[in-house]
Amino acid sequence: MARAPLARPTDAPPIAHVTPGPAARPETSGAVETEPLSAPEERPSHVAIIMDGNRRWARRRGISELDGHAAGVEAIRSLLRHVVRRGVPVLSLYAFSRENWARSDDEVNGLFGLLDQAIRSETAELKVQGVRVRLLGRLDELPEETRRSIGAALDETAGGQRLQLNVAFNYAGRTELVDAIRRIVASRLPPERIDERAVSDALYTAGLPDPDLVIRTGGEHRLSNFLIWQSAYAELYVCETLWPDFGPDAFDAALLEFARRTRRFGR
Repeated sequence: MARAPLARPTDAPPIAHVTPGPAARPETSGAVETEPLSAPEERPSHVAIIMDGNRRWARRRGISELDGHAAGVEAIRSLLRHVVRRGVPVLSLYAFSRENWARSDDEVNGLFGLLDQAIRSETAELKVQGVRVRLLGRLDELPEETRRSIGAALDETAGGQRLQLNVAFNYAGRTELVDAIRRIVASRLPPERIDERAVSDALYTAGLPDPDLVIRTGGEHRLSNFLIWQSAYAELYVCETLWPDFGPDAFDAALLEFARRTRRFGR
């Protein structure tokens, strides 16, 4: 006897569980050439990185923690060029969590200063590389000077087509969900129309693909409140390398490991 069709929830499967198609090939005109490491279907369309280990790196060398953070900024600079060459369309970096406010005033102010300096010095290069910058987090809670620098970088790089760079600064995954709920409530969307797509459209990352690959440096095995909604089906890759030492070879190792994995999305 044939079985009756299975009654499924009306909102299943959620959009986050759908196997993504090949990512659109990034724009390759200009001075930067794409150097694929693997076939397009084996490359992540969105890589998110938890950049951990700056302070441990500094302590092992007997230098200040702020110098460790400065070394971490240098690691970002070289990695961005490599990510563009590899043809990864979206990169998200966890730069400053809202929990980091619990650190000393000197360290927090130093981090703001490094961000401001990096934005001012690197915006022109980001434009050459075809990188478009987007901030994930509560910009209104940052110092005025930092907000101005970020706003200028967002405007100057708006035309970038090779890489969407998301900088999670003053960011927390739970805060992002709170802000998304507030937006949904303010929109007066009827409860029956609130589904996963509605939530995704209210997040800081609205319009972007969910991360396929989340990399964490420094050996810790946790998400630390980073893209907790978006990373539900991401592949996790943890390496012992401290962030300032994480370079192109380490990134390629993560891409190769991703290409070897089979993603089933519950099927």
